[in-house]
Amino acid sequence: MNGKPLIEYWTQHPGHVKPVVPAGRFGKLDLSELPKATYADLEKFSGYIDEIRNQLGVTYLAGGYGELRNMYSISTLFDSGEEPRRLHLGLDIWGPAGTLAFAAASGTLHSAAYNEGRGNYGGTVILRHDAPFPWYTLYGHLARESNLPVNYEAGDPVGIFGTPEENGNWPPHLHFQVILDMQGMYGDYPGVCRASESAAYLANCPDAGRLLEISLGLY
Repeated sequence: MNGKPLIEYWTQHPGHVKPVVPAGRFGKLDLSELPKATYADLEKFSGYIDEIRNQLGVTYLAGGYGELRNMYSISTLFDSGEEPRRLHLGLDIWGPAGTLAFAAASGTLHSAAYNEGRGNYGGTVILRHDAPFPWYTLYGHLARESNLPVNYEAGDPVGIFGTPEENGNWPPHLHFQVILDMQGMYGDYPGVCRASESAAYLANCPDAGRLLEISLGLY
């Protein structure tokens, strides 16, 4: 299975999907060439994000699907085995800590976890959606949450952007990922893969940016 039928469904039924963040202006951000001196220093990295957002006059910076990023070298989480993981599988939406994250579509809570460690997701929520067939959305780098509801309507809150102390030591942002097959995983799913595995992972994780565009009426 690939994501084409799902994207076609979103396009044909745009009312079934909602923006995953509050209303605001979006700018594009490419982190594929970010220098190590910036990404290895949290204060510099956060300042870089804020500077670009202010220069563009936008609420959010978004991008990253299918992007090769050297910045994952900051954590051993991505460097196990002979080939490091560097290819990003989700959409990152960079905005202030405390920003609400919303369910992209109606569904149920599949799983949630707090994934600790530098570079990890921190607070993580995964929802299951059943139209037109089962698929999933992952919301990562959230604040630690408890007492999550079981059922969600599109646009219901799922959490807030976490601070670096609780989101894996990143500048505040939402990692939003669409997944077709959870492959037996709960509370976690790779958001970054090895280049040699990219074809399989990208097929299983359609571009979440398309869902955002459709939900914003930009298709």
